[in-house]
Amino acid sequence: MAPHDAPPQDPTSLGAPPHDPTLLSATPHDPTLLGATPYGANPATRRVTVRYAAESSGSGPLTRGQDNMIRCIRASAPEAINKESVWPVPDGTSVPSGLVALRRLVERHESLRTSFPTGPGPDGFPDRQVVHRQGRFAVSVVEAGCRSDAELNAMAEELGRVDVTVPVGLDLPPRIRFTLIAAGDRLLRLVAVVCHAGADGAATAVLIEDWCALAAGKELPPVTAPTPLGIAVAEQSAQGRRRSAAALRHWARILTAGPVGVFSDARISGPPRDHSALLVRSRTAADDLAAVCRRTGASPSVVLLAAFAALVAHRAGRSELVFSALSANRQRAALIDHVGTLAQDALILLDAGAADLDQLIGRAKSASLSAYWHSTLDAEKVWQLVDDAAHVRGARFARQVVVNDLSLTIPASVAAVQPPPAADPELTVLPAPPLPVRLMLTVLRITGSLDFALIACPQVLDPEEAESFARALPAVLAAAAEGPVLLADLPAALGPPGAGRGGEWKLVDGSWIDLAAVRELLHAALGDHRLSVSEGRLVAEVAAVDPSFGPAEAHRAVVAALAGRDTAMAPHRYVVRHTTPAGEWTETGSGRDRAVVARLSALT
Repeated sequence: MAPHDAPPQDPTSLGAPPHDPTLLSATPHDPTLLGATPYGANPATRRVTVRYAAESSGSGPLTRGQDNMIRCIRASAPEAINKESVWPVPDGTSVPSGLVALRRLVERHESLRTSFPTGPGPDGFPDRQVVHRQGRFAVSVVEAGCRSDAELNAMAEELGRVDVTVPVGLDLPPRIRFTLIAAGDRLLRLVAVVCHAGADGAATAVLIEDWCALAAGKELPPVTAPTPLGIAVAEQSAQGRRRSAAALRHWARILTAGPVGVFSDARISGPPRDHSALLVRSRTAADDLAAVCRRTGASPSVVLLAAFAALVAHRAGRSELVFSALSANRQRAALIDHVGTLAQDALILLDAGAADLDQLIGRAKSASLSAYWHSTLDAEKVWQLVDDAAHVRGARFARQVVVNDLSLTIPASVAAVQPPPAADPELTVLPAPPLPVRLMLTVLRITGSLDFALIACPQVLDPEEAESFARALPAVLAAAAEGPVLLADLPAALGPPGAGRGGEWKLVDGSWIDLAAVRELLHAALGDHRLSVSEGRLVAEVAAVDPSFGPAEAHRAVVAALAGRDTAMAPHRYVVRHTTPAGEWTETGSGRDRAVVARLSALT
C-alpha cells in the first residue's frame, strides 16, 4: 500500500471539466442545461454542461470517512478508488429529461456538491469540506449508432473502464461524473463514475434509486438522512470523540495481541500481485442461504462470514483469524440512507476453532457486531497505530483477508435486469483488480441468486485452488441448510490444512514465521548476519563499523523493509558487534523506541 502520485488530470480526458466558453450558450430544453459541443476527436461524442442551483450550502470539518478516503485517493491510482457502474435508465427517458434528472440529483445531495480545498499544512491535505450552493458539471453524451443491447452493454462497460482511470479532482464539485449513451434524443445507458470521497457503495445505491425516480418524472420527498456536515459535527462532539477513542483501543488490542497475518505459505514472496477473480452465481445457493438463516436465526451477512471464515481457517491451518470488513459503518439505522462516505474498515478477530458451523455463526455474529461498532476512527491515528504496532511487534499487519458485503447496496432495479445464471453454479472469470490483499470475498446479491466475487493472490491460492475454494462456499451452504456442519468435514477439495507450510516454520508471537523469509529480510536490511531462535524469540547478530549504529538503528532498518513480507518478522533482540581502531565492543537490546512502546501501551 505504498503511496504514489496520482496522474495529473488531462482536460481532454473523458469526463474532465470543460473549459470552452462556447458551452455557455443556453439551449431550449431547460435554462440550466448549457449548450453542447462536439468533444475530443470523436464527432459522435459531445459535451453538455449542466448548471445547478441548490438550496443548501456550508462548510465544516471533514468526517472520519472523508478523511480516510482522501488519504486513499492521494496514495492510490484513481481506478483503485473511483467506482464505475452502469445505472438503469427508465423506459422512454430522453437525453434532455435525463440531464434534468442528473441536475436534480446533484442539487438533492450535498455530498455530490462538496469540494475539499487544499489545506494550510505543508502537504496541502484538506482540513475541511465545502458544500456549494451553485455550480456546473459536464456530461459526455456518446452517440450509440445502430448497436444491439449486448453491444450497448459492452460499450457502457468499456466507457466506465476508461473513465474510472481519470482522477476526480478534490477541489471542485461534483463528486461524480456521468456519461450518457444515446440514439439521437433517446437515452439508452448511463455510466457513472463516483469519487469515493463523495459516496461509498451504499450511498451509490441510494443515488441510483433516486436517479431512477427522477428520470421517470417522480417527485421525491425531502432528504431526512444526516448530511456529511451533520455527521462531522456529531463526530467532533464529546460523545463522538469517545466513540473514536474506543474504536482505536479495539484496533490496538487486536494489532498488539492478535495474529499479524492469516496465511503462512512458502509461496508468499512479496506484495500481493497477479490476482485471479471469479464471479460465482447460484440460485440454489441463495435458497440454501435462506434456509440456514431460518434455521439459525442469523442474518445472511453473518452466515456468509462464518462459512467463509470456516473455509479460510481450514485452508490456512489456523483457527484464530483477523479479517478486515468493508462497508462496516452502515449498521446504525440512522445512516442507512446517508449519501456520503462512511468507508472505514472494521477489524474482526474471530476464533474459528468451533466444533460446527452453527457455533461459528454465533461467534461471527458477536465478533462482527463488536468490530462494526468500533469502525469509526481517526484515520491518521489508525495509521500511526499500525506503524507503532509494527515497530513494537516487529511484524506489520497486512489486510490479508477482506470481506465486503455489498448485497444491501445493490438496488433492486439493478439486480432485476441481471440475466439468470446459465448454470448452477455459474463461474465467470473476471479481470482482477490490483488489490493489496491475499483473499477477498465480495457479496453482491443474496436473493434470487447468491452472487459473489472471489479475488485471490496466487501466492496463497492459485487459479485452480481459487476455483475449488469458490465452489466450496455454496457446497458448505447446501450442507448447512440441512443441519449443523462439522468443521472437520469441510470439502477435501480445499486441500490439507496449512498447505504450503513446508520448510523452517516457527510459531512466534502467535504467528507462523518462515525463518528463510526472516533471513531474506535481515539480509535486505542489514547485510551479513546470524539468526538464531532462543526460547521462542528471534535474535540477530550483526557487525557494524559505524560506532553510532546500534540495536535501535538496526531495528528501524529491519522494520522499514517489512512491507510485503507477510511471513517474516523482525528480531526481538539485536547483538551488534563493533570493530573499530579504538577497540571492539558489543551492544545488545531490542531496538524498540521507548516512546513508541509507551504510546502503544497507553491504548492497551
